[in-house]
Amino acid sequence: MNIVTVQKEICRLKQKYITLGGIIMANVTENKNVQSVDYNAIEAMESFNIFVKKKNTFLFSITAVFLCLYILLPILAFQPVLQQKIIGSITGVWIYSAGLFIMTIVLCTVYVKKAASFDKAAAAVLAEYQAKGGK
Repeated sequence: MNIVTVQKEICRLKQKYITLGGIIMANVTENKNVQSVDYNAIEAMESFNIFVKKKNTFLFSITAVFLCLYILLPILAFQPVLQQKIIGSITGVWIYSAGLFIMTIVLCTVYVKKAASFDKAAAAVLAEYQAKGGK
């Protein structure tokens, strides 16, 4: 597949599905008929509010940790604590910088695994909405 084909497929899928907070809310058919969804009813559901709170707590926490550790690098880079040689002629700045790369990979992996549980929770909320008579 070339990049143009992939971009066209992404655009087609975006046009087909409308999402809200990771929940597929409506399937748009080729003639652009959209199923009616009562967003106020979903927002009033306790399970939806719990889902959103858990998701936001996780996302803001992981973002805060990343930004704090990332912003500390330029602050600490010229401080004596990271200017000391740790291994041979490698200073603490290099080790801290390498640690940021490792942290990024770890945080991305954690997010991908956690996103799967968010998808299941979103599907459960949508199923509950549909069970209560939503369409």
